Amino acid sequence: MRFSLVVPAYNEARYLPRLLDSVDAALSRHRGGPSAVEVIVADNASTDDTGVLAAERGCRVVRVEKRAIAAARNGGARAAAGEIVCFVDADMRLHPATFDRIDDVLAGGRVVAGATGVRPERWSLGFAATWALLIPLVVATRMDTGVVFCRRADFESIGGYDETLLFAEDVDLLLRLRRLGRTRGQRLTRMRGAKAIASVRKFDEHGEWHYFALVLRVAVSWLGLGRGAREIAERYWYRPNR
Repeated sequence: MRFSLVVPAYNEARYLPRLLDSVDAALSRHRGGPSAVEVIVADNASTDDTGVLAAERGCRVVRVEKRAIAAARNGGARAAAGEIVCFVDADMRLHPATFDRIDDVLAGGRVVAGATGVRPERWSLGFAATWALLIPLVVATRMDTGVVFCRRADFESIGGYDETLLFAEDVDLLLRLRRLGRTRGQRLTRMRGAKAIASVRKFDEHGEWHYFALVLRVAVSWLGLGRGAREIAERYWYRPNR
């Protein structure tokens, strides 16, 4: 087994089929063949048909009761058999060349981990402004989103995702992988040529300009003012309209 693709999912019966369709397309193109990739859906205490749907599509389903995305990612990773673990959100879609490109990037041994990056499923003025806000930070740190990947041995050596974090757990993971890589002369990478397609459902739900207010609320919470970070996280990520 070369790859384990872990999909954390809470009530994602609406979006999961289109992700799995894109996974099937990527598997059909993968030079290692479909048998080189396992798909693990970490069902994070869903109350809809997420787990049933995933099983019907041939995925391995791991039930994770702790309602935290870091816990869901770790639960899926613990079941992984692949040399390389990849993580993607259930509302995204994979590029057909995803697995081949990750293989190419890791083959040289100079990269410890990385992400594919994303492109949005649609553009709007508010989303473009949000993109412009984030891209300089992404370029400066080489930490991106999309399909996040690393070697399973490295993931296990740093202890996986920090389950005390309700959000930004992916940033924390990449920071720790970058520190590990530096001890071996390796780096993080923003992979080119296989960007995932990102959902903009948060913008549909909260408004085109909501991200700026979210960043401000999080910053204020870190100063000990306003709502706490946990309350913000629960309202935005853990009590979604689905």
